[in-house]
Amino acid sequence: MERILCLAMGYCFGLCQTGYFYGKMHQMDIRNYGSGNSGSTNVLRVMGVKAGLIVFIGDCSKMILACLVTRYLFRAQPDLVYLYLLYTGFGVILGHNFPFFMGFKGGKGIAASAGLLAATDWRVMLVCLAVFAGVVAATRYVSLGSILVMVIFMFWMLFFGYRGDYGLRAGVLPEFSAVALVIGGMGIWRHRSNIKRLLSGTENKIGAKKKE
Repeated sequence: MERILCLAMGYCFGLCQTGYFYGKMHQMDIRNYGSGNSGSTNVLRVMGVKAGLIVFIGDCSKMILACLVTRYLFRAQPDLVYLYLLYTGFGVILGHNFPFFMGFKGGKGIAASAGLLAATDWRVMLVCLAVFAGVVAATRYVSLGSILVMVIFMFWMLFFGYRGDYGLRAGVLPEFSAVALVIGGMGIWRHRSNIKRLLSGTENKIGAKKKE
């Protein structure tokens, strides 16, 4: 029941579609422009840096808030709270990626995943931030930086989890690992079209005119 509660609560938080609502404030449906999703990267391309930053912070913040609620609700279960944080995070990402009131057409979950990193482990967050910034600065491919961040997230969640940093019960470590892999896999899967374009050399670079 705790896992279901975390997923359901997370999904409700994820429904706060910052990009969609921001676009509507400016008389536009962001899904009709650019890549067609409502995430911060598409908002950045279509509406500019300020809009992209606002949407990124909004999507990141809804994850952090959901995780803070989870920490409070399960503060008496320190040996399970990190597992519940992952369930909550997965729920937020599902709500962000597949909002029912938008025909299940949302974003790709990277800004929300950044919020999960911030809410769970600052060490992983700093490593991911450095890799993302370095990759995007060197290649100007936001998608490549996002994919590598998800790979690092999976690796370090497993590493710190099995090392005992999260104080998890031994019996839930396989479950914790499975949820972490699903979250990371979801982020990579949502970039499958970007991966194809990266391999073919047709992926759009940040700051460049979008290719048809």
